Formats: sequence, structure tokens, C-alpha cells
Amino acid sequence: MTGINRVSRLCDYGVFRSFVWPSELPEFGRHNLIYGWNGTGKTTLSRLFRDLELGRSPESGEIVLRIDGHDLRNKNFAQSKKPVRVFNRDFVNENVFPVGRNEMPPILVLGAENIEKQQDVEKLKEQRANAQSNLGDAVAKRDSTSKDLNQFCIDRAKEIKGRLRSSGDNPYNNYDKSNFRQDAEQIIQGSDCGVHRLADAERDTLSSRLGAMPKPTVECLTYAFPDFKLIMGYVSGLLNTTIVSEVIETLKNDSDLADWVRQGLVLHRGRSAKQCKFCEQRLPKDRLAVLEAHFSDEYDQFIRNLDQQINDLQTFGRVAERLQLPHTADLYGDLRSEFESSKAKLAEAFTSVQEWLSATVSALENKKRHVFNQVKLEIDPPQVDLGAVEQLNTVIRKHNQACDDFEARIKMARAKLATDMIADWLEDFVTRKDATEHAESSVQTKEREIQRLDDAISRLEREIVEHLRPAEELTEDLRKYLGHGELCLEIKNTGYTIMRGGTLAKSLSEGETTAIALLYFLKSLQDRRFDLKKGVIVLDDPVSSLDANALFLAFGFIRERAKDAGQIFILTHNFSFFRQVCNWFQHLNGKNKADLSQRPARFFMLDSEFIGNVRSSVIRWLDPLLEQYESEYQYLFARVHAASTELKSQGLEQNYVLPNMARRLLESFLAFRLPQISGGLWQKLQSVAFDEAKKLRILRFLHSHSHRIEIGEPEHDLTALTEGPSVLNDLLEMIESLDGAHYKAMVDLVTSPARETHSSL
Repeated sequence: MTGINRVSRLCDYGVFRSFVWPSELPEFGRHNLIYGWNGTGKTTLSRLFRDLELGRSPESGEIVLRIDGHDLRNKNFAQSKKPVRVFNRDFVNENVFPVGRNEMPPILVLGAENIEKQQDVEKLKEQRANAQSNLGDAVAKRDSTSKDLNQFCIDRAKEIKGRLRSSGDNPYNNYDKSNFRQDAEQIIQGSDCGVHRLADAERDTLSSRLGAMPKPTVECLTYAFPDFKLIMGYVSGLLNTTIVSEVIETLKNDSDLADWVRQGLVLHRGRSAKQCKFCEQRLPKDRLAVLEAHFSDEYDQFIRNLDQQINDLQTFGRVAERLQLPHTADLYGDLRSEFESSKAKLAEAFTSVQEWLSATVSALENKKRHVFNQVKLEIDPPQVDLGAVEQLNTVIRKHNQACDDFEARIKMARAKLATDMIADWLEDFVTRKDATEHAESSVQTKEREIQRLDDAISRLEREIVEHLRPAEELTEDLRKYLGHGELCLEIKNTGYTIMRGGTLAKSLSEGETTAIALLYFLKSLQDRRFDLKKGVIVLDDPVSSLDANALFLAFGFIRERAKDAGQIFILTHNFSFFRQVCNWFQHLNGKNKADLSQRPARFFMLDSEFIGNVRSSVIRWLDPLLEQYESEYQYLFARVHAASTELKSQGLEQNYVLPNMARRLLESFLAFRLPQISGGLWQKLQSVAFDEAKKLRILRFLHSHSHRIEIGEPEHDLTALTEGPSVLNDLLEMIESLDGAHYKAMVDLVTSPARETHSSL
């Protein structure tokens, strides 16, 4: 069935230490009666159900409830949609008589004149349900697109980080999805993303910077090309110059011989001029004078001019040859291509200059052999890029500037490469971003629609909701219950206040307090916010401390107001009330169906025992003696009789409620056996003819270890209860001595094998 099926597990929660629903114990039914003496866990169980009602998770313990066929753990109570209403002391303290507040929350019901409006509300609620479903789809779509965009940003950020991260201070070492999204948004807001795309060459250049290490600066070249126009003009002049002298034809026509003779003439000057230094023959007369006339001072000066020009040209060549160009490896990688190109141009220029210098020197050397003749200059000026040196120096200066701005260049390279990568992915980013924004807009639209419907529903409900009628009906219920009309409920602000004779009611009696709390709870079951036919009602000792007449009235109200509940739990220790509920449940339609799962009612009991000196409660089938008989006397006798036969080594600490049960049993027996004697237990025992020592022992045991009908925590050392079996044997012996036939009948009843089978089975 639907509803709370069972308490599957209840460990370390109140007095429930390690309870697990027994496999042989059938699940809860629609109607459930749970009997338990005080201290066995009724309040604990009702508080568990109240936590479920309020959607709050108990802070301690391991709890598993089976609800509508599914397990629900205490940490997930907030997820439960099961409507539950619990009446217990917490409900009374929080709602009926809250500390510091004199009014109860209102009970909201539907006015008869507002039926049409209520139908409109129902239609609006259907629309809201559809809108909520649509919102759920929109939220799922938004979450999906948002997740897709988020993952896209994460993946792209990882790629950028993986490519651009490095040691040291680098913002891309911690580059994440937020950075990527912010950078992409800036590009979108700026200009066409195409301007951020890099050419392959530039991308390679910037990439090479990332792996570069700091380099030293490089010296610029200080070389200047010769003035070709000036030199060629001067050389042309030399080549066109002729020497006027007394020419010796043989020397004029033989330049090698002339050069040889000229050198010999120099050697003969200042020495003996009569003898040739070569052949040691006497020189002809006037031979040296003739030679001097041929090799005049003008001739010598011209030769010196030619030699000087040749030397100057050769010096130009040597300067170029000795020029040391920087190695390409000395420059940053992104400048090497440009440097190699400039260097090649400069080398080409040097080659052209060297060739021109060599040709010019050769022309001058030839002129030396033909000083008496004009020589035509047949050499063109070299085709040289005079800016080649400056071009190379420009690259070198770029390198030197890069040395000064090393970190800035690396930073700029990273930024450009990152922007290039983002621009490449921008289209996919925009597509996902637009999808996410569209999905978010759809969610907001649907949320506004739901808010509109909520406002419309709230407006109509404010118009149709009443809480005057419940106040009047509660006042009438109190009059019927109490038998007088002194008390009434009046509306105050948004709740009710209790009045007596026109003034605020004070000093309510215990009966009045119980009546108001119970009737208010039962009336609240009609609140429009609670679906009674689908809901679960839990009543924990609703008639505590009531007299017989009030108890019967309370039961009548409970049966009438709770009969249509989807599921009901009644927990009690009051046997009179227990019998009323038991009779109600036993006469429900279908109570005798063969299939137990089809029967409407279940009867359980809470019991507690000591396990390892720790009291622990359990849920079990109701003892058949309690279910079948109109008095609890048979059940009490069975418990006492069973305990009297236990081994003495076990002691009563295994079931500490037995002293109180023994007292209740003895009081019931003596009230029937000795009705003529008034007074308490002591007065009645004085009239019993039985061993005086045993009577005193029984009386001392019952007074010391029982607490009349209130069962709380033991006030005495439980080890003292080990005398229990022998004392209980004395008590049973006394009953047997007073009424042997009765005693025998009771023993036969409680020891019958049929008692081992529950009457509901």
C-alpha cells in the first residue's frame, strides 16, 4: 500500500539502539495501533514522524524509512513529498501553546461561496504545473548549454595554458576558463576577429620567441663603402695622364725592361757610375745621363701616384676582408631570417666591391707599364646597395632593443599568440554563448510566467480562504467536549487566541489544555494545505491524563475526524483508550480477509529491554492477550508468570518494566478478590492470609522498583532486581493461595501454544 510501509532501520536514535524491521513482521497498514508503556519509545517514534512532516533531517542516528515502496534515509527527509501531520507534545508546544506567543496558527478552509474561484485556482494550478514542467525542461536545456560552454572554455583554456606556460612569473601559468571567456568577450566587443589572426610566418616568429633565452647585445658595423664616383674620376685621370721626357724607345716599348732599368738606375745613384753593377763592365759615356733623362722626376712622381692609388684601393679591400660580421646564432631566433637576408646582401655588395677594386688596381698596374701612353678606363662602377650595412645594423639594433625589452617581447608574443588562438575558436564560442543566453532567457521567461500564475493563485486564494469558520467550529467542539461554553477561540491577526468570558484565558486546567490541543489538531486536518485522503496522521498519547468520560469524547472526535485519512498511526500507553481504538480497528471492513496484506489494520507494540546494560526499544507484533481481551490483566499475568520462571542469573535488568507490571497485576487481582477493602495496596495485603515475611518482601520490592503507571528511567541499581524471579514466584503463590481455580485458569491461558501465534494471522 501507499504510505509509510515500515521503519526499516532505526539505530542510535533515542531509545532505539539497533532496531531492524524483522523479516517476519508485516508492514504497516492503513490503520496502525501501537501500544507501549512509557519509556518504550513512543515519543521518539512520533518525533521521527514529525521530522518527516517538517522535512528536517534528524541530526543523529541511522534511519531508513520505507515510504511508498522506496527507502528514504534521514539525510533525505527534505525530499519527501508525503503529507504528514503529527500530534505530540512538540506539536502542542510549537503550535497550540508556544512559549511567548498567545495565538495559534490559522486553519484555512474554503468558503462555500467561493467554489467557482476555487475552480479557477485549480485551473491555474494545472497551468502552473505545465509551466513548471516547461521550466524544468528549460532549466535542463540551460544547464546543458551552460555545461557545454563551460567545458568548451575549460578545454580551450587548457590548450592556451599548455602552449604558453613557462617557468617564472607568467600569467598563462594559471590561465583558466574565466580568463578565456573574458578574453573572448573583449575580442567580440572590439573589432573584427580577423585582425587578431596571425600569418603563418608571424606565428612561427612569435612562437620562436617563447623558447628564447636572454642574449647579450651585438656591436653594429662601422664600415663605409668607398666613394666610387670620386675614385673612378681620379683613376681615370691617372690613366689618361702621359709623361713628357726624352724617351728611350726600347724602354718605352718594354715596360718590364723599363722597370728593371729604373730600379737599377736607383741602385747606381751615389755610387761609382763607371762600372755596371750587373755585368761589371765599364758603362758607356753619358749612359746614366741618358737614363736619367728617360726616368725624369715627373715620371717618378707619377709612378708614386699610381702606387699610392693602388695601395689605397688595396687598403679598401683589406678593410672589407678583415670586417667581422656577427654570427647568426648571436641574434634572437625571430630575427635570424631577416639578419641572414641582410647579411647576404652585404656579402654580395662586398664581392662586387672587391671585384671592382681588383679590376681598378689591375688597370693602374697596367698604367705603370704604359706611363707614356693614355689608357682608357673600361670598368663600370659596382652595382652596390649602399644601404646594405645600415640594413644589417637595423637588424642588429632590433636585437639589441630586444635584449633591453626581453620580458616585454615575450609577454607581447604570448598575448598575440593567445589572441590568435582565441580568434580561431571565436565562432564556436559565440555559437555556444548565444545558445546559453537563449536558454537562460527562456528560463527567465518561464519563471516570470510561473510567478504570474503564483500571484494569480495567491490573489484568488486570499479571496476565498477563511479562518473565521474554523474558529467558530472549534469553539463549538470545545463546548461539546467540555460540557460548557466558557472557552472560545477568537481570530487575532493571523491566528487564534483562547478567550474565557471575554478576556484572555489563563490558568487552563490540564483537561482544558488537552482538549484544546487535540481539537485544534483534528480541525487542522481540514486545512486546505493538507490532503487528508493522501496524508498520514500520527497521534501520540492524545488522551494522556484524561478521565474516562473525557477519554471517550476524545476518542469519538478522533474516529470521526481521522476516518478518511490515507494512513493513521495511534500510539498509546493508556489501556482504556487502547481498547477503544482496538475495537474500532477490529470492526473495519476487510478485517477478516485471508490475505493479511489486504487487511486495513495492524496491531503493534513497543517493548524495551537491556542489551549489554543498555536499554533498547523494538517494534513487534502486539501480544494477542492485549488484542483479544478487554482488560490488560491477562497480559500482565503472562509477563509476570514468564519472568518468574527465568533463571536467577538473568535478573530483571533484562526487562525493567516487570516490577511495575507486577504491581498493576496485584492491584487488579486484589481489587477483584477483595472489593470490600478500601485503601491502597498495604491495606489490602493486611487482610490477606499469607506468609508475612513474603508479603513484606513483595510489598518492599513493588514499592522500591515500580512507579505506579508512570514508567521512566530506573531510579535504583538494576542489579538489585536480580531477586525478581523469587519475589514474583511469591506473588504468584499468594494469588494461587487466594484463588486456586483462577490461578490455574490463568496459567493454562498464558502457557497455551496458541498464544505463540498472533490472532491477526
